[in-house]
Amino acid sequence: MIPQWFIEEKRDGKSHSSKDIQTWVQGITNGDLPDYQISAWLMAVYLKGMTTEETAALTDAMMNSGEVLSFNLSQPTADKHSTGGIGDKISLPLAPLCAAMGLAIPMISGRGLGITGGTLDKLESIAGFNVNLDIPTFKAQVAKIGCSLIGQTATLAPADRRLYALRDVTATVPSIPLITASIMSKKLAEGAQTLLFDVKFGSGAFMRTFEDAQSLAKSLIATGHRLGRTCRALITDMDQPLGKAIGNAVEVEESLDILRGKGPQDVRELTLQQAAHMAHVSGLITTFEEALQLAIEKLDNGEALKKFEAICSAQNGDLSQPLPKAKYTQPYLSKTSGYIAHVNAEMMGRIALQLGAGRTSVTDMLDYGAGIDHLLQQGDSILPGQPLCILHACDETKIEAVLPLLEKAFTITPTPPPPRKLIHAII
Repeated sequence: MIPQWFIEEKRDGKSHSSKDIQTWVQGITNGDLPDYQISAWLMAVYLKGMTTEETAALTDAMMNSGEVLSFNLSQPTADKHSTGGIGDKISLPLAPLCAAMGLAIPMISGRGLGITGGTLDKLESIAGFNVNLDIPTFKAQVAKIGCSLIGQTATLAPADRRLYALRDVTATVPSIPLITASIMSKKLAEGAQTLLFDVKFGSGAFMRTFEDAQSLAKSLIATGHRLGRTCRALITDMDQPLGKAIGNAVEVEESLDILRGKGPQDVRELTLQQAAHMAHVSGLITTFEEALQLAIEKLDNGEALKKFEAICSAQNGDLSQPLPKAKYTQPYLSKTSGYIAHVNAEMMGRIALQLGAGRTSVTDMLDYGAGIDHLLQQGDSILPGQPLCILHACDETKIEAVLPLLEKAFTITPTPPPPRKLIHAII
């Protein structure tokens, strides 16, 4: 292959052959291709797009650029991927719930960057929790307990790491074929046969509109089907935060509340819905209604909590130790009365980031105790002097700095708003 001819082909809006895509990805993985040629091709893909066939071929090549796992288990294997959001801690209660229902969950998650949180960061706020298991240990734990929660290893989809780094600095991240290949190559490499996608849209999501989220969901499912996986996607609201907590330790505490049969209704509902869809589409349960009833049963009888405790124990997490606490806390008080009509997810994510709960570069250190909790939600009533939320930080100046942002984050109206719609479509 002549690299510049391959770039020209996409620049001119033509389709690549599967063989050429495979050769191209091999060149990315082994270092034969320089960054400037890969970057030129990424921009061509961003501008000209890819067909469903090309996207599947790219995903397949990226998946096979490293180790591809497989499981020989009696129960179905399944995993879920969320496109990310503010307060989105669903994976923490969902994974043990699905394992308690009888699914095997090999879950490989990521870290937060910018305003969206990461599952690994939340898990690491639990004392001792090890997200860096080697592959044999990971597979053995899935077989024994039904679930393991780790980060991406160096051997899984290595082509994605180089491509993602270049996409980030070449303004080519918002390309649906490239997003699809990045998500799917890692998820397919981890070995789950059933995949559920939670594609979010709104101010706190990567996809801002329902139409964009729908396009991504359809691309993910089409690619998964072409590569032999069973898939389903939920398009969900991220115009407002999920739950009453945003951060790391505060979201773990809220997740534990969900596993104890308590917690915010929106987090509980989305956890149950996703668990039921995973059990249904995997073939574990015949009907969705039966799957939902089983999910409710396993959550409310404590079996999901016991499964989470087993996962923590196996990965050296010590739930008997207190979760990290911020040095300073301060309530943010309402100046008016009425009902919460809207909480701006993007604004709340920016506030949590500035408090120390997130990072703007991969080298930033997190303050696991920083964040927001007791956050009022759409429909809650409020009186002057009552807290809209409580802020947590290691430095009082960080709290002072975000107060002007908080004034713009809440919309309060004299009459109750309509109920929030969490799930907008199922594909």
